[in-house]
Parts: sequence; C-alpha cells; structure tokens
Amino acid sequence: MRLHALPLSALCASIASAQTSYHNPSSACSSIASSFHYPDVTVNFAHYLPAGTNISLDQTGVLASCGRPSQVVSVDICRVAMFVKTSAISNITLEAWLPTNWTGRFLSTGNGGLSGCIQYEDVAYGADFGFATVGANSGHNGTRGMAFYENSEVVADFSYRSVHTGVVVGKALTKAYYEKDFKKSYYLGCSTGGRQGFKEVQDFPEDFDGVVLGAPALAFNNLSSWSGSFLLKTGPTNSSTWLNPAEWALVHADILTQCDGIDGVKDGIIEDPQLCAYTPANLLCSPGNTSTACLSSAQVSTVRQVFEPYYGENGSLIFPRMQPGSELSDAFIYYTGQPFPYTTDWMRYAILNDTTWNASELNSYYAALASERSPADISTWKGDLSAFQKKGGKILHYHGQADSIITSANSPRYYEYVAETMGLPPRDLDAFYRFFRIGGMDHCAGGVGAWQIGQTLASTAGGTLDAQHNVLLRMVEWVEQGGAPETVTGVKFVNDTASLGVDFVRNHCKYPLRNHCKDPANYRSPGAWECVQ
Repeated sequence: MRLHALPLSALCASIASAQTSYHNPSSACSSIASSFHYPDVTVNFAHYLPAGTNISLDQTGVLASCGRPSQVVSVDICRVAMFVKTSAISNITLEAWLPTNWTGRFLSTGNGGLSGCIQYEDVAYGADFGFATVGANSGHNGTRGMAFYENSEVVADFSYRSVHTGVVVGKALTKAYYEKDFKKSYYLGCSTGGRQGFKEVQDFPEDFDGVVLGAPALAFNNLSSWSGSFLLKTGPTNSSTWLNPAEWALVHADILTQCDGIDGVKDGIIEDPQLCAYTPANLLCSPGNTSTACLSSAQVSTVRQVFEPYYGENGSLIFPRMQPGSELSDAFIYYTGQPFPYTTDWMRYAILNDTTWNASELNSYYAALASERSPADISTWKGDLSAFQKKGGKILHYHGQADSIITSANSPRYYEYVAETMGLPPRDLDAFYRFFRIGGMDHCAGGVGAWQIGQTLASTAGGTLDAQHNVLLRMVEWVEQGGAPETVTGVKFVNDTASLGVDFVRNHCKYPLRNHCKDPANYRSPGAWECVQ
C-alpha cells in the first residue's frame, strides 16, 4: 500500500489563500542585511538561496555535537543569521528562513535535550510549507550544559528567553522583509521544544495562535533527576543488578506477552501502557538454572524498580514510572550502567554550580533541591492556561507511548493538572487543548507504531500531506478554519522507508479515549480500530 504524496509547492498553494513573492527576491534579501535594525540585534548575513541548495553548516568546536553538517533547502528562501544580545553576559544565535512564496504565516521552532543546536530540519520544514520560520540556539552552542555554569542568564535563555526573543525579533524581521504583517503565528517543537512551547503558552500567551507540542519535558527538574535515577536502579555494568541489551530483550518479550493483547490484538504495540501492570516474576531463573533465557533475582528486582514511579523520602512523587515497551531503546540510553549526561550537567552547572558533583550522589535530597531551585522557572508546570484560551489560542499536544526519554505517563498527568486547575473537563478543554497518545512512537519520532504524523520534515516523506495526516497542517486548519482534530492519523512505512511502501496506517485517539482493535484480522487497516473509554 502506498500513500499519495502531494508536492510541497502544491500543498502550500492549497493551504494559503494568497502568497507573497518578490520580483527580485535576491535583491530584497541582500538589502535586508543592512536595512533591518532592531535593539540588540546584529545581522551576520542575509543570503538568498534557491530551491535545491545544500547548505554546509558550521561544525567547528562544540557545534560538531549537534550532528547537523548540512541542510537541503527545498524552496527559494532568504536565510538571515543574527546575533542577539539577551543580557550583558548572554546572547543567542537566531536564524530566520523567509520563503519567497510566503503564506502570510509565522512559525517558531524549538530545541532538544540540553542542546544549543538550531534544529535546521525543523526550520526547513516550516519554510517548505511557506511559513516565515525562525530557530535559535537557546543561548549556547553544542549538546551539553557547561555553559550554564555560574551564568544564570544563559540558563534563562535556555528556559524561555531564547524562544521568546526569537519570536519577537523574528516577527519584526518578517514584517520588515515582506513589508506587511503576518496573519497567524505558530509553534512546532518536541521534547525540550515541547516544554519551550508550553512555557510560551503559560508565560507569553500572545506569541502564538496555535502550538504543536510533542513529548514535552514538563516538570523539567524532576525529569532530570528521574533520568539520572536509572543508574542507581541498574547499577554499573559490573554489578549483579545490571542487565545487558539481550536481557532487556527478554524483558520486552515478556512485557508483550503480558500486555500486548490488552488493546484487542497482539501486534507488537502497546497502545495504552497505562493499562499494563507488568510483573517480571516469570523471568526469574529456577534454582541452579544458569541459562541466558532467564534473570537472577537481583536482575528481576532491577526490572521491577525500573518500572516503578520515582518517589522522594517523604513519599511525594518526583516523576511517574517509565512505561513498559521502551526497553529495547532504553538498554542503550538509560539502562547502560553509565551516568546520564544531561542529569549530570544540569545538576553540576545549573543547580549546584559544583563541577565535582558525581551522578552516584543523586538522592531524594538533590532531587528536592533541584525542584525547589528551578532556575528561571524552568519546571514549566503551570496549570492555568486561561490567558492563552481567552486569546483564542489552540494546543495540539502529542506523546509517543513507547517514549524512551520522557515517559509517556507524564503528559496525561499534566493534562489532568490543567483540567483540575482550570476546572474544565475534557469536553470543555477540547475547545482549545487536545492531547493525543501515539501508540508505538518512541521519543518524538521512530518506533514500532504509526509514528509519522507530520511532526517533522522526515515524517512527511512519501506520505499524504493533508491535515488529517499532518499535525502542523491540522493546527493551521484548526486555527484558521475551525477544523479541530478528533483523531490524528499516523503512517508506518516498511522499515521506516517510504520507498518500500506503507506497512500500516492507524488513527490515534484524543485523550482520555484509548485505541482498541475491534477487527483483529484487519488490524493494519485504520478501520479496524476505535476510540473507547
């Protein structure tokens, strides 16, 4: 089965009532470098790039860790790079990609992890669709957190100021370049980018009309401590409590045996891991059994702890449990027997300002301290979104149910916190905030499920480019035409390769509904599934 792929140029034309183009875009781009003036902004360069250009990106020094050596430009753009001073001791690198065929829309993108990396693939994605698109480096370069050390201003940039400043400057540049104002403003981000988007909704509700937020790193300080807690549970690689990847594969198979059929069919995907009350007892080796097909009692205890919530000494929840189903990936992420670098960096350089702190020292005291200090209010755990609601803003929130970095259990917790804080049941929240659980999706992308929902540039390759199959286009339709989503349709390609054809298609349900298979014989067809309570 193959899906019809609509050219991006045709799609942009179809979703825009009018587009702006220039008789001589090259000249317009060159002139903006000298004509654009804004406080604390220096334009480094403005280059006109025709469609098909493959940009070589700076990979010197710590920027090499960003892993983005180049980016292809699919449409004609004016690429503007800027240095923006955010305080006496901090700054951001900001880029704006201004397409010649502009739809009148503005888009901001986010970041990931602790990273100071512009996500050029997201900037290119927005420009492809005709958005004037910006992306920034969150106030530092590279993927680590050393720049936070004894510099609260850089932390503030990472928490909120980089994105907000990029929006303010980006909108001013957009108006100057096109000589008219934008019509609507949007945001697209996942992971840290999802948290940054929610920070905008919470603290700067006027910035956007619609936001698409994936796997958000909410309750950020507690998430960081939780991420580091797995080393304490698994022990180092020479410990009797540690499991190697092959042993985690045994656990995964046992999880599927116990929980895969809960959604009505055994297809290797746990649609709702919240219903999976997994117990690893069946994997315990019998006395005298030294087979590699079972686990020691110490290892079984490790597995049990890994899938438990993370609590403080007083019994308060630090962070919900890792959902069953992500262990094949986590064997190489959290369960490696090594410190998780983001946890170490955040505690050393942002919380303690102590470069000697060791990941083995993590305990409930340090977790509580990080939560209490929450520099630059980075926790991003505010439940009152009424200002965004009142201005007519829309939120499309999604989270993969096999997320190996941020447990999928955290998103329902935040959604329910918003509902309780605002006193709105889901039927009323639906007017501006809809949350979708994406079965089998890993962190932001990938996984065994129908994970390609239009959330990234890569997720559009070979797929149907319409609002039902693309969350960014769905947000545009919701904001501008009132087409609120009831489901989000995802695609899984064979071996995640579009040229090999479609493996299956599945509709993903709006929370609190969950996916259930009513026709197991045809489970690869979206019609075989229904959303149930």
